[in-house]
Amino acid sequence: MSTAPRFYSVAQVARIFGMSSMTVYRAIADGQFPALKVRGRLIVPAKVVDEMTEAAMAEGVVIDAASWVVER
Repeated sequence: MSTAPRFYSVAQVARIFGMSSMTVYRAIADGQFPALKVRGRLIVPAKVVDEMTEAAMAEGVVIDAASWVVER
């Protein structure tokens, strides 16, 4: 019995979205993609990836990942 992942690595997110890992790292570093940093490792909540995908499909528009980042 497998369960859905709660987090993705940057490499996994890059594969999901069909882009390079470096592009995802740069977007995270620029504050344009949501991620968590744990002891130097960046991970992306699976819920964010799922919700961004669902929003794009439901609304039929381009979703800007930067709008999913919370400014601190």
